[in-house]
Amino acid sequence: MKLLLQRVRQAHVAVEGETIGAIGQGLLVLVCAERGDTEDQADRLLAKVLRLRIFADEAGKMNRSVQDVGGGLLLVSQFTLAADTSSGNRPGFSGAAAPEDGRRLYEHFVDRARALHPQVATGRFAADMQVHLVNDGPVTIPMQA
Repeated sequence: MKLLLQRVRQAHVAVEGETIGAIGQGLLVLVCAERGDTEDQADRLLAKVLRLRIFADEAGKMNRSVQDVGGGLLLVSQFTLAADTSSGNRPGFSGAAAPEDGRRLYEHFVDRARALHPQVATGRFAADMQVHLVNDGPVTIPMQA
């Protein structure tokens, strides 16, 4: 699995002009399932996301997690993180999980996040989404299982 975390002041995702998920301070997490990924990998990445110390403490040091600051999670499926741009000018996506596997792993990630964290919003799998965010820092961190 690949994730792209963005520390945000606020973020929301819309489908057909309707906001379907929104958070204030927290993390926008773009989630990509790749071929061969497992629920165990998703669980390990989620645990890392929840503990990753990328929010400022009283001294201004990145020393607090999203859980420490009571921030939200906005989880958005994004198969394009699996893009292969090594040849030609058109990205290939053969490394992305098949749609049914991608949906299953994304939904597992969301379900586990909701079990472990009090504020979780989502996008809609396979929808044409517009993601709006105010990146804080900016802090953008890639993660991979």
